[in-house]
Amino acid sequence: LYILVAVVVFFFFFFFFPLSLKSEIELFVNRLDSVESVLPYEYTAFDFCSAPSEKRPSENLGQVLFGERIEPSPYKFKFRVNEECSHVCTKNYNTEKQEEKIKLDFLKKGMLLNYQHHWIVDNMPVTWCYEVEASQKFCNPGFPIGCYVTEASQPKDACVVNTDFNARDTFYLFNHVDITIFYHVVENEAAGARLVTAKMQPRSFKHTNSDHPDCTGEPMGINNKFTGELKVAYTYSVKFVEDKNIRWASRWDYILESMPHTNIQWFSIMNSLVIVLFLSGMVAMIMLRTLHKDIARYNQMDSVEDAQEEFGWKLVHGDVFRPPRKGMLLSVFLGSGTQIFIMTFVTLFFACLGFLSPANRGALMTCAVVLWVLLGTPAGYVAARFYKSFGGEKWKTNVLLTAFLCPGVVFADFFLMNLILWGEGSSAAMPFGTLVAILALWFCISVPLTFIGAYFGFKRSAIEHPVRTNQIPRQIPEQSFYTRPLPGIIMGGILPFGCIFIQLFFILNSIWSHQMYYMFGFLFLVFIILVITCSEATILLCYFHLCAEDYHWQWRSFLTSGFTAIYFLVYAIHYFYSKLQISGMASTILYFGYTMIMALIFFLFTGTIGFFACFWFVTKIYSVVKVD
Repeated sequence: LYILVAVVVFFFFFFFFPLSLKSEIELFVNRLDSVESVLPYEYTAFDFCSAPSEKRPSENLGQVLFGERIEPSPYKFKFRVNEECSHVCTKNYNTEKQEEKIKLDFLKKGMLLNYQHHWIVDNMPVTWCYEVEASQKFCNPGFPIGCYVTEASQPKDACVVNTDFNARDTFYLFNHVDITIFYHVVENEAAGARLVTAKMQPRSFKHTNSDHPDCTGEPMGINNKFTGELKVAYTYSVKFVEDKNIRWASRWDYILESMPHTNIQWFSIMNSLVIVLFLSGMVAMIMLRTLHKDIARYNQMDSVEDAQEEFGWKLVHGDVFRPPRKGMLLSVFLGSGTQIFIMTFVTLFFACLGFLSPANRGALMTCAVVLWVLLGTPAGYVAARFYKSFGGEKWKTNVLLTAFLCPGVVFADFFLMNLILWGEGSSAAMPFGTLVAILALWFCISVPLTFIGAYFGFKRSAIEHPVRTNQIPRQIPEQSFYTRPLPGIIMGGILPFGCIFIQLFFILNSIWSHQMYYMFGFLFLVFIILVITCSEATILLCYFHLCAEDYHWQWRSFLTSGFTAIYFLVYAIHYFYSKLQISGMASTILYFGYTMIMALIFFLFTGTIGFFACFWFVTKIYSVVKVD
């Protein structure tokens, strides 16, 4: 119904309110971020040239959660009108005035931490392309504020691209940009022309006349110990180039130039997938052959004496469906894990279809949050269904924990991180109104849906097991080292982690190194392989433990595949110390705070997969054997 209404509204506006052609091109600015700091800031925080009070573009929930702050800029162009050294504004700083000194110091801090601009033209990122080693071209969907040359005359970051940046203990501000906009003329259409690429080159000029700049001369250097008055003139040049080779449908492909070693990434992913598929096939083959022989042997026994002489997984048939300890907590985890699993599957499926591409800013996070809110019903149903099967009777406590325990932990962590962002004045700090809106989505939509799901779950009869449970628990024999719970749990997470760690590197790069992630097809394939690997690895270990007459499989199956989250956490710590240059206590706390949220979600996700796989496996094997 909603889709039908949206289509009708679209066609109504399309036919009755046709789009007007515009010759003016607006340039929008986004937040500034850095690989050396987790704290993003709004464009106006660094005292750059700002546009007159104009209406900011509306932002969706995903953009707000990611801290994107898109706003209009004073850079405005006329289509196919080239400009040379146009003056934007002039900023004055006097170090004797405390307010202006604070602004200048904050600008220096931004250059020291290599904060990056992110500009947008016609919804396309403006990229900065430059040559690196071996004449390779690297394109960055952003460009730095400036750079710094140390007291030892060591250029940092972008200062290495220009030999004129050589003064000791000096900051060089990029106060001029050369923008090149590529377009192609659309034939047989009324649209005229379309923009297909936007590139720029940052430069630094110390303008002799700030009111009438000429964009020549030495770079704009600011000594670290500078005192007195300083004038900074911001300028730009723009050039329009016609390019008939770039199609409108593939205009975002030039962003892929910012992904170094793309071919190596693809080959690495394929290699990982082949290895995981091969190992999964081996596990499946071993399980099928071994189980087939076991079931055939058990079904050929004619007497009770023969059964008593046997040992293994059939001997624990009277205890294998015994309710686990802490069944309440396990059922709550299963409900939350089911909610996360369905949310992840649907989100990745839509991303594969192209609906959640980087061109649709914030769409990925918005889709995930909305799906999570709407999937409260299956969470409540699964939690209630299994809690009732475990013999639980405190249904009110169960549904309350399902609705509030895991989401509450995530929200508490997120709220603490938000307090730090508020204190640091970061643009990633969620506004109070948005925070209230998220709480309203949680309490007014997700919680009632969870109660509805729990109602139907408790209303249904308990899950019927293929064998009866004995009244007296069977004594578990002494286990060897390999069949004890902890070694099995630790070993069980290795194989699932092995199939995701390459994609994990790209995902962490997109989050913390601000690179665009576009390989959703591979990610969806890795998601399927992860589900298969978690299931087969957990089933294999479950079979070994049952053969060792250890029937406590419920929690072990959940923790075996859920232990993959611990490997993820260890890898995130390794990534922090080996790949990032994050400095500062606040940024470090934010990194590990958000990482803990991701690890908890991943733990519930993989643990639920392992439990359901083992539940299906145990139910299946005990339903095909004859029980005396």
